[in-house]
Amino acid sequence: MDEKRNITKAAGIMSAATFISRVLGFVKDMILAVYFGATGLSDTFFVAFRIPNLLRELFAEGSMSSAFIPVLTEYQAKNGKDEAKRLVRVTFTFITIFVGLICLIGVIFAPSIVTAIAPGFLNMPEKFSLTVLLTRVMFPFLLFISLAALIMGALNSRRVFFIPALAPAMLNVSIIVTVILLASKMEQPIIAVAIGVALGGFAQFAFQIPSFLKSGYSIKPEYDLRHPGLKKMSILMLPATMGMAVAQINIFISTILASYLAAGSITYLYYSMRLVQFPVGIFGVAMGMAVLPTLSEHALKGDYDKLRDDFSFALRLLFFITIPAMAGLIALREPIVNILFQRGKFDYAATAGTADALLFYSLGIWAIVGVRIVTASFYSMQDTKTPIKILVVTVMTNIILSLALMGPLKHSALALANALASTVNFLLLFYFLRKKLERLGAKRIIKSFLKISLASLTMGATGWFLLHGELWKESGRSMEKAGYLSGVIILCSALYFFVSYLLKSEELEYIVGLARKKIQER
Repeated sequence: MDEKRNITKAAGIMSAATFISRVLGFVKDMILAVYFGATGLSDTFFVAFRIPNLLRELFAEGSMSSAFIPVLTEYQAKNGKDEAKRLVRVTFTFITIFVGLICLIGVIFAPSIVTAIAPGFLNMPEKFSLTVLLTRVMFPFLLFISLAALIMGALNSRRVFFIPALAPAMLNVSIIVTVILLASKMEQPIIAVAIGVALGGFAQFAFQIPSFLKSGYSIKPEYDLRHPGLKKMSILMLPATMGMAVAQINIFISTILASYLAAGSITYLYYSMRLVQFPVGIFGVAMGMAVLPTLSEHALKGDYDKLRDDFSFALRLLFFITIPAMAGLIALREPIVNILFQRGKFDYAATAGTADALLFYSLGIWAIVGVRIVTASFYSMQDTKTPIKILVVTVMTNIILSLALMGPLKHSALALANALASTVNFLLLFYFLRKKLERLGAKRIIKSFLKISLASLTMGATGWFLLHGELWKESGRSMEKAGYLSGVIILCSALYFFVSYLLKSEELEYIVGLARKKIQER
């Protein structure tokens, strides 16, 4: 019970910090929508940003956490804290050199990179040139975000979660400030956003330094690049990085295909994915990061009964929180997009295009967050090879479905293909984890999933009925709409908990019991 409580507490802390960051992210997106709408100009930024952002996933937050936290946990347990600190210094030095070179190469070969990711822009020289410039301005973001990911992993291994989870908010703050201060003064206002991204990467890194130093770590260079811990981490990180590379092909394929669609298509996909990333980031990423150190300790001790138990608990609790969020986004997609973005140059046509993509992206939320927990279980056992094998199948599924559906569904086909591929990814990962651990309590997980789905369906249908109407096609009346939407969300949330109570949800009982204990402790 103590481990479950620790996991829940850590996930709660990270979710709270991530919520702040995501809200600031929506403020940033609202400002970008006002300034740039859903046009060819906004497409140039989102394509340019996708390149360093993809590399961030590749070299930083994804593969870094999968390899670094388990190895660092092992070093702290077997070799002591001093050797663990040394490993952190060696890794810090290695990242600075290696990723720094990647950034330099990226700046030099930006035209070739843009050609590869958005070939449809070659027919529009001005759009292509601007995308290349934005890419070059934003590439240093990759170095700072990689160092920030290292610091996050080091702090998480010490059970420090809030500051690392809040750090991404610095990126949003930086973009907001630079757009407001610089956009109107520049010949190409979109460049202000790129400057904000580069500065935001540095801010995200610097924000964590005080906590990093307070925890006893140091950024003093350590040039022992043959350190056995770094070697072991590299061995684990290689398949994880390859896996992330395979996964990013999904995004590359979507971007390449979308570059041939009508202007605004890339922007519709970007904003809808941002909305999907809200519950994924707040709950899925937070739970995945929170549970990884605990699962790593269980795997290190060979206590697979506790690993199975904590995996099942984390997955069921995550479904209990995110599936209703998925239902809410599907049912209330148009009102949500209308309130957040429909102003300035972002008109109803852009709202409809974004809402369509949001519908299909949202269908995969449960699988996307589930993958976070399943892969964390593989990583805790230092198995980074199985996820990459499954990702190959996932990517092929995404490519085939994108090409098959793109004709009739346009940009929405890319969102639907992503959701279906995510579902295939989760189901295969779950199957192979069950084979590896022999049992996972699948019946209990499925029973919980069905109860949650029924309660979420009831909630979503009610929300759609209450908010379906012509009001959400109009611009303006923001306060009235926000009040109406907020009231319906509160009502639907209460309905979800009530139906869950009638269905005797274990997860609801656990949350209520935890709240009672907290009140009693006070």
